[in-house]
Amino acid sequence: MRLLSNFFEQNRKWADRIKKKDPDFFTKLSLQQTPEYLWIGCSDSRVPASEITDMMPGEIFVHRNIANLVIHTDFNCLSVIQYAVEVLKVKHIIVSGHYGCGGVKAALGNQEHGLIDNWLRNIKDIYRMHQAEIDSIDDETQRVNKLCELNVIEQVANVCHTTIVQNAWKRGQELAVHGWIYSIEDGIIRDLDVCINGADEISDSHRMG
Repeated sequence: MRLLSNFFEQNRKWADRIKKKDPDFFTKLSLQQTPEYLWIGCSDSRVPASEITDMMPGEIFVHRNIANLVIHTDFNCLSVIQYAVEVLKVKHIIVSGHYGCGGVKAALGNQEHGLIDNWLRNIKDIYRMHQAEIDSIDDETQRVNKLCELNVIEQVANVCHTTIVQNAWKRGQELAVHGWIYSIEDGIIRDLDVCINGADEISDSHRMG
């Protein structure tokens, strides 16, 4: 245990702090998992979901990938959504991007990065859909940030288009899908004013049944 021994020491200190506040916390936590929230966020190490929302273990179910994408052929992400909706019965799915996202920035360029280029093409498609609006922005940082916002909005739609979410709404299950964005520069989460509560709020072309 010579390598990374500090991790184990930090873990013990963290567990001790929790137990001092609530001696039965881990006992209760081990008996069930009942979060009300599924967080779909970016893998960026600066954007840990539980930390920036100030939530304790057990309060938020998390899926993260590069640039917080929800792709209809990504069975990892879809499996997380299904488990969260059908087993955990979460009431809210939050898609949260962040300003200055490296994946989004890479998608705006033409440099080759390797395997990840295939993943980033999903963001390039969003750029193509909004190219005139994005290209009209002079400042590069603002162009990236605008695409970060548009990417979140598109991923919210992708969540809502899944059979998992639409079937939940058909069953009358309480479920809302939100689009948020986080600023690493000030630590604040901003609501992009995107909240979908039912199939009647999505396009006819994607509505099933």
